[in-house]
Amino acid sequence: MKTARKSILVMGLVMTAMLMIANPLLAEDKKAPMKLVSVKADTAITLDAMAEKAWDKATALEVKLDQLPYEPNNGYNGIRETTVKIKSLYDDKYVYFYLQYADPTQSLERFPWIKQADGSWKQSIKKDSTGHDNTYYEDKLGMYWEINKVKGFKKKGCAVSCHLTEEGLNNGIADTSAGRKYTNKPGETIDMWHWKSVRTGPLGMFDDQFVDDNTDPKANKNWGRHGDVKTGGGYKNNFNADKTGPAFMNSPYSEKDKYWVLPELKAKFVDTFKAGDVVPGIVITPFTGHRGDIKVQSAWKDGQWTLEVKRALTTTGDKAEIQDVQFSDMAKTYYFGISVFDNSQINHVYHEGSIGMTFK
Repeated sequence: MKTARKSILVMGLVMTAMLMIANPLLAEDKKAPMKLVSVKADTAITLDAMAEKAWDKATALEVKLDQLPYEPNNGYNGIRETTVKIKSLYDDKYVYFYLQYADPTQSLERFPWIKQADGSWKQSIKKDSTGHDNTYYEDKLGMYWEINKVKGFKKKGCAVSCHLTEEGLNNGIADTSAGRKYTNKPGETIDMWHWKSVRTGPLGMFDDQFVDDNTDPKANKNWGRHGDVKTGGGYKNNFNADKTGPAFMNSPYSEKDKYWVLPELKAKFVDTFKAGDVVPGIVITPFTGHRGDIKVQSAWKDGQWTLEVKRALTTTGDKAEIQDVQFSDMAKTYYFGISVFDNSQINHVYHEGSIGMTFK
């Protein structure tokens, strides 16, 4: 009787294997991209990080992020797993995204200056062996879109262009960073939408960047990662000429803008502060040009970030064809990946594989 049952089990396994060989789709099913459907909006969308009735029409895709690229030598206290819920709508001009994910801490203390008891100023920094911070930084989210066909992107997603440094070398070049972003062949480019809760979030925009195949740090210190063409704006670290204290402050003081200096409040630093007071570590200005193409309103409440995002379906102008994904073909599937940074400079949680977005 046992022999008969064993024979049946073996036959079943053999038949399953034969079916998988006969139909490769069965064998690859677990590796198939997740699917997001962008639905035509019936009414106008207002960016306010709140789900108006129009969003009821879209179905949310849940993407579990549970992979970390590296373990910092001085510790990492950020989230190691979260799930991003994402919806998409579009109209005749724009595509929209509504994203929500759990993050128990709202992290905004990016290298702040703290007044010391002796009257000096100290900037809060705790970098790891790769030169990056996982303690005094900001929350971020990245969306990573294939522009020109990138070999392996459909299967591997973000990971296809993330190259870890091993034994002090990256692509044969000495490097102390944990890893670098670059594509593997000339002509391959990826559109990187990077929301930064301190540097761009207060201004209502993403940092629009792209990745190409550059591996020469002399040509670009960030290897294959570049900012899109801009005509102005950006962010700069807030320190004086000898880097002993801040150069600017908000005037009047704003508790809401405690960790960034805004253009309309920017004033030359005057030290009338007491011990323990905080001055921002960053000065921010809205991007103009293509680097500011992506608009967003973001809000953190009850342990959850909500982002409502808007970008033109197609962009035009200088280098748009190699720096921006173009949603010009409503019959096409557009592949992307997503990642979340919890108070971390480069360490992040991500998912394996890609997501395929279609329009309906």
